[in-house]
Amino acid sequence: MARERKKKHPLAGVQMTGADMIVQILADEAVGALFGYNGGQILPTFDALYRYNAAHGPKEQLHLVVPANEQGAGFMASGYARATGKVGVFVATSGPGATNCTTPIRDAMADSTPLVLITGQVPTHAIGSDAFQEAPVFNFMGACTKHVFMVSNPEELEATIRTAFDIARSGRPGPVVVDVPKDMQNYTGPFHGEGRLDRRGYDARVAALREARIPHPDADAFFQLLSKSQRPLLYVGGGVIGSGASKELRAFVDRFRIPVVTTLMGIGAIDTTHELCLRMLGMHGTAYANYAVEDCDFLIAVGARFDDRVAGKVSEFAPHAKIAHIDIDDAEIGKVKQPDWAHVGDAKMALKDLIEAGKSFRREFGPWTRHVVKMKKEHALDYNRDGALIQPEFVIQTLNEMTRGNAIVCTGVGQHQMWAAQYFDFHQPRTFIASGSMGTMGFGLPASIGAQLGCPDKMVIDVDGDGSMRMNIGELETATSYNVPVKVLLLNNSGDGMVLQWQRLFYGHRYSGTDKSLRKKDFVKTAEADGFTFARRVTEKAQVKKALDAWLNHKGPAFLDVMTDQDADVFPMVGPGKGYKEMITGPYIPSREEPRPEKVETTDLNEL
Repeated sequence: MARERKKKHPLAGVQMTGADMIVQILADEAVGALFGYNGGQILPTFDALYRYNAAHGPKEQLHLVVPANEQGAGFMASGYARATGKVGVFVATSGPGATNCTTPIRDAMADSTPLVLITGQVPTHAIGSDAFQEAPVFNFMGACTKHVFMVSNPEELEATIRTAFDIARSGRPGPVVVDVPKDMQNYTGPFHGEGRLDRRGYDARVAALREARIPHPDADAFFQLLSKSQRPLLYVGGGVIGSGASKELRAFVDRFRIPVVTTLMGIGAIDTTHELCLRMLGMHGTAYANYAVEDCDFLIAVGARFDDRVAGKVSEFAPHAKIAHIDIDDAEIGKVKQPDWAHVGDAKMALKDLIEAGKSFRREFGPWTRHVVKMKKEHALDYNRDGALIQPEFVIQTLNEMTRGNAIVCTGVGQHQMWAAQYFDFHQPRTFIASGSMGTMGFGLPASIGAQLGCPDKMVIDVDGDGSMRMNIGELETATSYNVPVKVLLLNNSGDGMVLQWQRLFYGHRYSGTDKSLRKKDFVKTAEADGFTFARRVTEKAQVKKALDAWLNHKGPAFLDVMTDQDADVFPMVGPGKGYKEMITGPYIPSREEPRPEKVETTDLNEL
């Protein structure tokens, strides 16, 4: 049978400017929303976008969202990418426009988020002359992105943009930057409608990863380790969500009945209400998740990288466990914790292979699963339920009863982020979106706008803190300008709560640089000034539920400022550089005696 010929692009051979080519490729890539801020060196591309949209009907147009600043554009693109699984795209001009994009690019790199950033640049003849608004994008972006291109040959512009999308979404996803001098945008030449840059080495590595399977001897070795285990535990990271492996993970859990802990980035990979889901582990993980890590004898890491917020004191992390590690990035294998078994490849395919190879595996872990389920009850999350002040955990718990785990929740960074991770339920992947590795304050509001534009039929909530909100507060206006119906919940403790907590616990109550009493920001008036027709403040506990109900059901963007207890702390907490045995559970979560392997392996646990 003859191979079907590839359909020729309808515009192949048409003369276009470089800027027109950029916009046409964005359309070919089905970019649903484009986030960008105009400026002198990117003007040709914005003009091409205007002309493209003028020539096409509403359904074919590229939806441009202009943020308050370029950092907001980057976080909107990240929210869009994280919620949809597609490549997020943002555009900026040269100089300060490009430098403002550095933080979202580094944030995306750290969290493996697929983005393409297109920056304008001064004309090629002016590069290196300290021209107006010139910045060495190739130099500083190269240190914090998956790849950076500087277009110097106009005939390669088309292929470069396509290649940027390929690199962003392939292998371990990440951000790609394309710096396009103004004369490259103004160039006129034939549009080919196809073609990519020659990158044989990269393509070969990606193809090998895509096709990587677990050989039968390796699968046998994995199940030999599992057969010798009494207390196996899955440790799941964002790589499971990034590879679309949530279905396979759930099938693996149900087939082998192995409990699961997740990282912050892995939240939603398995339904948090699943009996065997122990929720998040690590610095602010649940007590029972961390106890399970202490107790397990076989830790199976999938798409996770043993970062410091999880592993803490590395020598004491999972102290009694053999370790298996599955990751698409071979640089992560053995980087922090040396595994006893490892596989480099796609998490989705790896889990499929193990499920297939384990069809005849008959080991039961009933005593262990009963042990972890018991721990979930005995060491459950809890907080001050009797105080007169509004507790942030109460607000989130009340909201969770209303959303029932079906909303997309974005957060800023700080205490509110941890409470959202702890107290919301998440039934599906891509429904919890937060800055993980970089911990970038100001992420939540713009990310929620991007997520809402990517998922217009879903409820999107930004859970924010007053410190994070200040960072990108200008994006409130973006939400109303485009009538993006995000629901912004501000847990307002009039300060940088997480830093205050550290100063209370580790710095002898010396509150240096965290006294916000001199700040007089009225967030409700700010939201009203930015066009929010629903903007309210809650100061009494009895008002919370009614206010949340009105806020959730408001048509369009809505803002709710809830004044919470300034002294509320996030617990549990594993101090920086500490082991899990030094975990602080606080005054409301029951802790247990220091676990000992011989104590964990009770009669009940030996009923195998």
